[in-house]
Amino acid sequence: MPDAKKPYARKKWKNGSKTARGKQKKQEQKNRLEIGKYNHLAIENRSDYGLYLCSDKGRVLLPNKYVSDDFNIGDAIDVFVHTDSEDRLVATTLKPAGIVGDFVFLKAKDVVSFGTFMEWGLEKDLLVPRNEQQDTMAVGKRYLTKICLDKKTQRVYGTTQISANCDKSIKGLKVGQQVDLLIHSITTIGIMAVIDNQYYGMLYINETFQDLSIGDTCTGYIMRLREDKKIDLTLKKPGYTSVQGSAGKIVIVLKEAGGFVPCHDKSAPEDIKRVFSMSKKEFKRAVGGLYKKGVIELKKNGIRLK
Repeated sequence: MPDAKKPYARKKWKNGSKTARGKQKKQEQKNRLEIGKYNHLAIENRSDYGLYLCSDKGRVLLPNKYVSDDFNIGDAIDVFVHTDSEDRLVATTLKPAGIVGDFVFLKAKDVVSFGTFMEWGLEKDLLVPRNEQQDTMAVGKRYLTKICLDKKTQRVYGTTQISANCDKSIKGLKVGQQVDLLIHSITTIGIMAVIDNQYYGMLYINETFQDLSIGDTCTGYIMRLREDKKIDLTLKKPGYTSVQGSAGKIVIVLKEAGGFVPCHDKSAPEDIKRVFSMSKKEFKRAVGGLYKKGVIELKKNGIRLK
């Protein structure tokens, strides 16, 4: 049993009808336990070490340090369930940085021969085994980590092999779909990101005009679903909607510049990117739309608001 400095301070429990109702609730609320996740479990009984919660996998101990004076036998409470150092089920009211299935940035706390321990908000640190590490890890550095469950041992662990642990099935995705992105890494070719906490894709550097850093979150869109199951991303919604958004940005820049900007279809791509934060192709499409609507005038040396 977990160490306890003092015996459990028994409070005044209303045992009579409370116990009977507790037994009834126990049957009604004995749901399937999910290790590494939050569970809604009923309090079965008390002991010197804490409260025992009932589940389909047996009793789960909630140690005294997490017991509130408001808890009573029969109450159903929300707890995070994992295993202790002896692989026994244990509950806590603390909230970890993530649950099984989540991708979260965690700081390495200690490096040992068999892996690296990560800080994640619980007293028991999260282990990233050596064979689950993408690269050599160092104390104090932050790494994108997927929280996983070993179904054989029922232990919660982490992995930094991100792309290998993302869903390879892309049947549920479609071109133009809006998605949430978590920036994982940046290479000379592209910006790698976790998509909707499930998939893995890339934003091409030469098509991305927003400053992004590792750990940033942003909204993106599916640009292309490739035959090799890889996913190409964009920060702008494909199609005319994107042009409308870019047109609005051009109008804002023109207003801030007094109505005229010395950029046109012959300007260098890097100049357009610096002024408008978009590609030259997108700039030309947006300018064409604004011109047709009579919003701007095209000059030899730039564009002007009417």
